[in-house]
Amino acid sequence: MKAGTARRTAWGLLAFGVVLAAGGLAFSALNGARGDVPENSLFGLIFMSMGVVGALIASRQPGNAIGWLLLWTTLVVAVAFVAGEYAIYTVLTNPGAFPGGVWAAWVSGWAWAVAIAPMVTFLFLLFPDGHLASRRWRPVAWAAGGSLFVIAVAAMLHPEQDTGLPVRNPVGIESAAGLLDGVLGTGFLFLVVLGLLSVASLILRFRRSRGDEREQIKWFAFAAGLLAGWLTVSSIGEAAGISWLVDSGVATALGAASFLAVPAAVGVAVLKYRLYEIDIVIRKTVVVGVLAAFITAVYVAVVVGVGAVAAGTASNRILPIVAAVVVAVAFQPVRARAGRLANRLVLGPRATPYEVLSAFSERVAGTYATEDLLPRMARILGEGTGAQRAEVWLRVGSKLRPAASWPPTENETSPDPLPLLDGEPPPLGQGVHALAVRQDGELLGAIGVTKPPSEPLSPEEEKLLTHLAAQAGLVLRNVRLTEELRARLEELQASRQRIVSAQDEERRRLERNLHDGAQQHLVALAVKQRLAETVVRKDPEKAASMLAELQHDTAEALENLRDLARGIYPPLLADKGLAAALQAQVRKVPLPVTVEADGIGRYPQEAESAVYFCCLEALQNVAKYAAASRAVVRIRQEEAELAFSVEDDGRGYDSATTPLGSGLQNMADRLSALGGTLDVRSRPGEGTIVTGRIPAGATEPVA
Repeated sequence: MKAGTARRTAWGLLAFGVVLAAGGLAFSALNGARGDVPENSLFGLIFMSMGVVGALIASRQPGNAIGWLLLWTTLVVAVAFVAGEYAIYTVLTNPGAFPGGVWAAWVSGWAWAVAIAPMVTFLFLLFPDGHLASRRWRPVAWAAGGSLFVIAVAAMLHPEQDTGLPVRNPVGIESAAGLLDGVLGTGFLFLVVLGLLSVASLILRFRRSRGDEREQIKWFAFAAGLLAGWLTVSSIGEAAGISWLVDSGVATALGAASFLAVPAAVGVAVLKYRLYEIDIVIRKTVVVGVLAAFITAVYVAVVVGVGAVAAGTASNRILPIVAAVVVAVAFQPVRARAGRLANRLVLGPRATPYEVLSAFSERVAGTYATEDLLPRMARILGEGTGAQRAEVWLRVGSKLRPAASWPPTENETSPDPLPLLDGEPPPLGQGVHALAVRQDGELLGAIGVTKPPSEPLSPEEEKLLTHLAAQAGLVLRNVRLTEELRARLEELQASRQRIVSAQDEERRRLERNLHDGAQQHLVALAVKQRLAETVVRKDPEKAASMLAELQHDTAEALENLRDLARGIYPPLLADKGLAAALQAQVRKVPLPVTVEADGIGRYPQEAESAVYFCCLEALQNVAKYAAASRAVVRIRQEEAELAFSVEDDGRGYDSATTPLGSGLQNMADRLSALGGTLDVRSRPGEGTIVTGRIPAGATEPVA
């Protein structure tokens, strides 16, 4: 059916039902004492609301049979209502005024069964999408349809229909009255069994459902349970003779609300309007229902039971007071137990979100060690959401590192740290519902839960995760600071070891250079001097030649010693400062290098030395690996820090996944020893920027 046709048909059927219901109310008013207009109006409101919901569903979702089923029920009830009131008018109120009164009574005698029976079978079988849960429920659907047909035919042909009017069935079969009684009794019993099977199909559908479908069934189950509860309470009240549960305005209002809840819940569930707060409604309803049942039971036990035993005595006057006192004393304990019962019905063995947040706040406020706080946090998270597994991840640098999990398992391999994706947490794994933990806009970590496939994360649990993530910010910040301090301490210890090793290696290098270079030159000079001394009297010309060679060798030895001295601390750096020393060195780099060092002064020797050698190391890396066409060295004073950067336009690399090489590690260690930091930024095809800074104030300007 096309959308336009479905829309016109649905609203047309509803309008026809409204006309029929209005006609029934008109005849009810004409019947006077025989017609209860207020009660019939309330009755019509209930079923007209069902028709409105059915029209909304059928017009918007023509393929959903639920809408057409509700419209069918509304129409048939309207037909039965107007036919019954018409029959009363033409048979009792004004006999013979209109024809067809007997046939109208006949229609009202069987139409009610045809209207109500599908609601206890097909509504449960087809909810919420208008289709059966699976093919194996087709026999139940066919049996329900067959039972409905048999009951309707038997009611049509039974000679003594229960219409409340002194008329006989115009098509009744007198000889088959006994057989039809058996058919009706068996049919209704069979229909009850089919109704229970239909409810079972909805329960199985709920157990397999997830997401929206699960919330839809919750809405319908809540309304159906509310109606069943009211019918049970009213039956108990009628049996016990409690008038306010049977004939009072309160009873009428509660009954109407219970009946109206069914179409309202169906409309909300199928149309998905504000679908996700049903758990709160269920819990509050269970609490109110338990309290109402408790008050009723106390009233019946004290006033009716004790009053029947003490009939005729003066004590009957004080029994209502006794009942009120018992209710007042026991009200708060019963309410608390009712709340726990409601929470268990909705959440199972899990705690309520309030209890979870309260427990987490207590853990945060407690004096737990850092090693214990995050596992406790994971446990609270897992138990509060009923998750199979809960994890807490901590951001350290540019990666997320697993910090705690629940439940703990022996010999479990900890997941590898995950790099951030543009500053955001990456997926934590298949089936893991993750939520970032932030404080003041800063990403501190993430929490994640893994739920069973058949039990997805509910909207209430998502809210709980959001609130936990908001409270966990301070915890993760403190833990991260502790972990970063530990990491810095470990790195500091490692860097100190590397510095000691580098110093030892440098000392051995100097020893080798002095032994193999300068020492050999000096030994050779001493030998040549002794030779020159022996020949100076015998051959003056040869002695003069040897003295010239000695001068040349002495100059080479001096230059060798100067080269060694430059490797320890360049004389130009000590004399002229950073800018001049770097300008002299960049001329030896095999690519164009620009030095920008305007406005800097002189700094402590260790600061200038660290920046100088770091820049040379970075330029050496550019020359060896970057394949760059140019490089820029920038040195600047930033408040109380001396900062430098070496930028090239080379091939670059992925600095997020590539560890520091030995040269960059040496630079980081050199700066770290002075309280400084090193930062390397690079992307493939975008070059590399090496930035460092150390705390150092200028001591004097450079002339």
